[in-house]
Amino acid sequence: MSQWPSAKARRVLAALLRIGWTVKRESGSHRTLARSGWPDYVFAFHDSVEIGPRMLARISKGTGLRPEDL
Repeated sequence: MSQWPSAKARRVLAALLRIGWTVKRESGSHRTLARSGWPDYVFAFHDSVEIGPRMLARISKGTGLRPEDL
């Protein structure tokens, strides 16, 4: 079983902002996030969408997000 819980995109974005990511630009539901020492990451989810464990694991590889950050 995955260590990642399902979470709303709004909650995931808030967690990314707490760990140091900033919104560089926004176009519709696509937000380009920037953080020093990391390549830019495109977060392309509507706020109310439920993100499953597998997708959260993929997001974590590109952003450094950890389950305890949620």
